Amino acid sequence: MNKDACYLLGHITKLHGLSGEVTAFFDVDFPEEYKNLESVFVELNNKLVPFFIDTLEITPKKNILKFEDIDTAEAAEELIGTALYLPLSALPPLSGKAFYFHEIIGFMVVDGSFGEIGPVKEVYASTNQDLIACDHKGREVLFPVSDELIEKVDREEKKLYVQLPDGLIEIYLEE
Repeated sequence: MNKDACYLLGHITKLHGLSGEVTAFFDVDFPEEYKNLESVFVELNNKLVPFFIDTLEITPKKNILKFEDIDTAEAAEELIGTALYLPLSALPPLSGKAFYFHEIIGFMVVDGSFGEIGPVKEVYASTNQDLIACDHKGREVLFPVSDELIEKVDREEKKLYVQLPDGLIEIYLEE
């Protein structure tokens, strides 16, 4: 399995006890949706290695994982700081205006006033404000990921319909 076919679930943060359990941070909105995980890919030496889960306890403050064949603190300690991945196919499908960032790459952005802006090149995730970057005739145009701005996600036509504030696009087009 390669990273392009996966998404980052989270990281192993520390040991939990002496019998090979670890604490993991899941970087997801609803960790409880992962309570029935049977396996994950752990990134070791820049490769994704499958690990089968023996037990998984999800609480509001932490997630405690016990992998099969990891029975000592010494063995578990080698996993601290590693990234956890799942295949993209494990993501539940979204509908309406909801989307995964990787899903809209290549979608044509269409503004209600301006018309076609260009294809989505990237989505920049940050703690303050996630931004969608699209290409308009060789220039990068950025706008926030916001329910107020995004009107429709057309998965069939691969289009993202938006209503951007007046003047936003023009700022990027000025010489």
